[in-house]
Amino acid sequence: MNLTEMNCTHAPAALDDDAVAQLLAQLDGWTVIDGQLQRRFKLRDYHEAMEFVNALAWMTHRQDHHPDLTVTYNSCTASYITHSAGNKLTNNDFICAAKADALYAQRAGA
Repeated sequence: MNLTEMNCTHAPAALDDDAVAQLLAQLDGWTVIDGQLQRRFKLRDYHEAMEFVNALAWMTHRQDHHPDLTVTYNSCTASYITHSAGNKLTNNDFICAAKADALYAQRAGA
């Protein structure tokens, strides 16, 4: 199933390195840094950055799986990890990453 069609689950299991590599291959622009799934989204300006952050916040709230965000004038970096799985990566991280990619692709003027 496509990651964007899935929803986060309660208490997901931590993924092993092979599963992480397989899921990471399905995403564009994401990397694992210090155990966290991260991507920097480049945006035109502060207004577009805030629009993207608000859309991302709405999606992650509905999924009940929230990233750490770093926002600058024209970018947003999202970092996912599942605290309830011992600060490991889970399917939830990859589901939200794929949904974030879809939001990024759909933004106005993309």
